[in-house]
Amino acid sequence: MTKKEKVSFVIKTLDALYPTIPIPLDHEDPYTLLIAVLLSAQSTDVKVNQITPLLFEKADNPYDMVKLTIAEIREIIKPVGLSPMKSKGIHGLSQILIDKYDGQVPQDIALLEELPSVGHKTASVVVSQAFGIPAFPVDTHIHRLMYRWGFSNGKNVVQTEKDAKRLFPKELWNKLHLQIIWYGREYSPARAWQLDKDIITKSIGRKKVINDYYKNKKAAK
Repeated sequence: MTKKEKVSFVIKTLDALYPTIPIPLDHEDPYTLLIAVLLSAQSTDVKVNQITPLLFEKADNPYDMVKLTIAEIREIIKPVGLSPMKSKGIHGLSQILIDKYDGQVPQDIALLEELPSVGHKTASVVVSQAFGIPAFPVDTHIHRLMYRWGFSNGKNVVQTEKDAKRLFPKELWNKLHLQIIWYGREYSPARAWQLDKDIITKSIGRKKVINDYYKNKKAAK
């Protein structure tokens, strides 16, 4: 297959598997999504979805959030990890939203990246999933699969994002990045990976990836 054919194969396969795709993090509006995505750093969506109802019961908007102390926020979010940094970030960004944006979450990636504890990936997720603005947030699943499929060199997520945006049509970015995440979790995980179940990698994957898979499988016997 040519690269163009491979890209088409990926899009068609993912559409067949995931015609509709839910957003992994539970939220009610742009603010609660922003907080949930911030909390998800080095944690799991399942854990975050267990914790956010407890936090949002007390504060689901920046005005109520700043009424809590950083220590109070930290105590609630401890189970998701990195609570000292995240609690300061949540309190700090909530105050900035009040002071600069009338309590509203800005729709511009660059403005979001200026907020405490908000990096490029978090900002991209928010504009994509809360506002429908085309973006291609790259998490570990997308980074791994773009390399396995031979679409990127796997050196860093910055390059992976550039390659994804270059290869895939812009109008598909918001849906496609979620489809790839779900596919990575269900069919092409980092651990306990079974190539026979991973139809996309098996069909179009980088030769080195496939050869290494069989080599490692043989060595494990």
